[in-house]
Amino acid sequence: MTVSVTWHGHATLSMDVSGTKVLIDPFFTDNPLCNVEADQVNAAFILITHGHGDHVGDAVSIAERCDSLVISNFEICSWMTAQGHEKVHAQHIGGGYQHPFGHVKLTLAFHGSALPDGSYGGMPAGFLLTVEGKKIYIAGDTALFSDMQLIGQAGLDLAVIPIGDNFTMGPDDAIQAVKFLNAKAVIPYHYNTWELIEQDVAAWAERVQSEGDTAVFGLKIDEPYTL
Repeated sequence: MTVSVTWHGHATLSMDVSGTKVLIDPFFTDNPLCNVEADQVNAAFILITHGHGDHVGDAVSIAERCDSLVISNFEICSWMTAQGHEKVHAQHIGGGYQHPFGHVKLTLAFHGSALPDGSYGGMPAGFLLTVEGKKIYIAGDTALFSDMQLIGQAGLDLAVIPIGDNFTMGPDDAIQAVKFLNAKAVIPYHYNTWELIEQDVAAWAERVQSEGDTAVFGLKIDEPYTL
């Protein structure tokens, strides 16, 4: 039983849960950091945190080609259905469900969520995943918020948090988030995609590790982290 998490640039992640392929926010086309084409990716499940184009990305084309189950909030699932993909599972903030690969709970995220066509994408979310006995928090695009302390009470094995600033919390707030979450390990994401969100991840990692016990893994593109 193994779990690995791979960063594909920006906020796009893939997970391998004992052989089951899971995608989070599949933004491959037009992602300047991405080395993978959307039609090269397979997924049994696709999780979408919110409706922005750099997160919904290639969800429709991949889901149709792979017959993936899309897991997101009700509004995004309804939008996916309107695009012609009906294999969806809608949840909402605070709600959890046991899927074949693991338990998925939607958490708060403070951000926007308009869909690419301008329609309402519902409330943005993060994901608290329990897979193969491991607890993983995917923050999504969010500001720092104090209830991260409650999420941390789950006993996190891994937290994935944005550090890019401007659109999400920046390096300083992300350090406070690490303290709130108290995870065993953290992976930063949503940075360096464009000049506006460029950050020195090595310097940030040094600050985190100088102030606590959380291990930081600033992944290279397509580099897996195995829990």
